[in-house]
Amino acid sequence: MAREKKERKPLSKGAKLAIFLPLSALILVFVLNIIILPLTGAGKRTDCKANDGTNQYIAGEGMTMLSAHRAGGGVEPEETLAAFKQCMENKAGYKVDIVEFDVHLTKDGHLVLMHDHEIDRTSNGPEVFGKKKLKVQDLTLDELKTLNFGYNFERTETIDGKEVTTTPYKNLTTQQEIEEAEVGILTLDAILTYLEDVRPKKDLNYVIEIKDKGDVGKKSMDLLYQAMVDHGIKDRVIVGTFNGDITKYMDKAYKGEIKRSAGILEVLNFYFAFLWGVKQNPANLGYRVLQIPVGLTTGFYDFTTKAFIDYAHSLGIAVQYWTINDEKVMAKLIDNGADTVMTDYPDKCYPILQEKKAVWYKQAA
Repeated sequence: MAREKKERKPLSKGAKLAIFLPLSALILVFVLNIIILPLTGAGKRTDCKANDGTNQYIAGEGMTMLSAHRAGGGVEPEETLAAFKQCMENKAGYKVDIVEFDVHLTKDGHLVLMHDHEIDRTSNGPEVFGKKKLKVQDLTLDELKTLNFGYNFERTETIDGKEVTTTPYKNLTTQQEIEEAEVGILTLDAILTYLEDVRPKKDLNYVIEIKDKGDVGKKSMDLLYQAMVDHGIKDRVIVGTFNGDITKYMDKAYKGEIKRSAGILEVLNFYFAFLWGVKQNPANLGYRVLQIPVGLTTGFYDFTTKAFIDYAHSLGIAVQYWTINDEKVMAKLIDNGADTVMTDYPDKCYPILQEKKAVWYKQAA
C-alpha cells in the first residue's frame, strides 16, 4: 500500500523572518568586511604622527630600509656565509640595514641557519645520506657540516646577449671545498660573531625567525635569547615565528624583553582595526613590527597602501614587506612609506632606494 505523502505546511511570516533576518545580517557583515571596507583601504584613517624614535624599525619619511631576505638568497646560496659576505662587505656596491634569516635546532642542540625544515631543496643531502626529506632536527651539526648548501643554487647571467643559467657550486664535494666556497651550514653563534665584527658601529638590525614549534621551538627561543644577550644585540633583533605556541611562549617567558613581529592572525586583526578606524592602545599590542607578504594583497585586500602604513605608524608599529623581488613593487612600497623592503636581490633594490631618497631630499630641501 502506497504511503501517503504529508503535505508541508507553508512557513509562517514569523518563521520566515526568523530565518531571513539573521541570514541577511550575516550576508551584510560578509559584504561589508570582505568587499566594501577593503575597497576603501586606500582611504586616510588617521593623521600620521612623527616617529618619536622609540621604534628604530620605523624608518621615517623617505628613509625606507633595505633588508637582505635569507641574507640575499637570490645573489648567493641563501643563509650561507657566501650570501652574508655579498651583502655585508659591499662587494656589489650596496649596503643593507637589516639581515633576515631563519634558525632551526639540530639533533644535538645547536641553532643553525636554515629556512626549510628539510634539507633537500638547498643541499646535496639526498645524495650524501641516501635518503630524502631528512629534517634539520634529524641530523647532528657534524652531519650537517658534510653538506653543500650551494648544491642546487642557480645563477642567471647575461653572456653575449643571452641569459645563461649556471650551478656554480654543484660540483663541490669535499668538506674543504665546501668551506672554502663558504656554502656550508652556519651556526647562529658563528654568523653573529661575523656580523658584529664586520659592522662594528652596531648599526645593523636583525630579523630572525624561529622555524620549529612545540618544545623544540621553545628551546630554540631560549638559545636564541641567550645568544642575543651574549652578542649584545637584544635591542636590535625582531624575532618572528609562524607558530602561535612559540609566540605565546615568548610573551609569557620573556615578558616584553623580546621585540617580536605580529603573527598572522594579529596582522589580520590589525588590518581590520585599520579598516574600521579603531583607536587601539599601543600598550596592548604585543608586537613592534608587522611583517607582511605582498602575496597577501589579493582580491579586494591591499596591505600596502600609504593609509595603512600611516595608521601603523600612528601606533608606533613598523611595517616590513617580503619577499619583494619585483622592481615596480619595490618602488611602490618605497613611495607609500614602507619601513623595510625585504628582498632576495638587495643589489636590485639598493639603486631604487638611492634614487627615491635623492628625490625626497631634493623635495625636502
